Amino acid sequence: MSRRTEALLETEALTRYFGGLPALRDVTFAVERGEILGLIGPNGAGKSTLLNLVSGIFRPSRGRVRFMGRDVTGLRPHEIAHRGVARVLQTPRPFPSMSVLDNVAIGSLFAGRDRAQASASGRDDPEYFLELMGLLDKKDLPLAGLTLQEKRMLELARALATRPDLLLLDEAMSGLNPTEMERAMVLIRRIRDELGVAIIWVEHVMKAIMGVAERVLVLNFGQLIAMGTPAEVARDQAVIDAYLGRAE
Repeated sequence: MSRRTEALLETEALTRYFGGLPALRDVTFAVERGEILGLIGPNGAGKSTLLNLVSGIFRPSRGRVRFMGRDVTGLRPHEIAHRGVARVLQTPRPFPSMSVLDNVAIGSLFAGRDRAQASASGRDDPEYFLELMGLLDKKDLPLAGLTLQEKRMLELARALATRPDLLLLDEAMSGLNPTEMERAMVLIRRIRDELGVAIIWVEHVMKAIMGVAERVLVLNFGQLIAMGTPAEVARDQAVIDAYLGRAE
């Protein structure tokens, strides 16, 4: 029997046009509690657009988004964040005038989970999230003291400090060498297992996605072309054609 019993996030025929051109067309899928869902596709496939619609950065041209059974279509980003959805972008956007610790602490202002539950587990302290990211020894440093990759880990720590139920990772691990990517894969599993957070992970390193995700969703030209286990997606002919090109 599956350990997942209810959908956390559901989209219905989600569509977005830009200047009359469809960036996303009729995408319907669900994410269950505690699930790690990989989101892949060629450049321009609509992956970031999909996350922008879920997180409230864009409003859909058509379709619905439901989170925890409630319609959140068209809500603003801070409203969706408060309901329990956190977004981490590829390019870090920390608050440069604040210390590392204060950057994480500010995430708690948008907390989406029960504070008592987090406090009881000892995970209501910004230092917990810094330790999780390997940044605790840098908590008092200014932002100038961090490398680019450390700033990315700081963004992730701040997102987790909101205590989300769903974490959206938009190529947040890009540029890692193989050893760093292996550590990132372990970290993503740990986030899910320790914090109970469902994750949608956009990543171009197929080994990472296939090694961590329980299901994979594939977009191409704004359309959903495949969804299933990593093994199912890897042998899907439409996915092979999208990445390698159809043989003549």
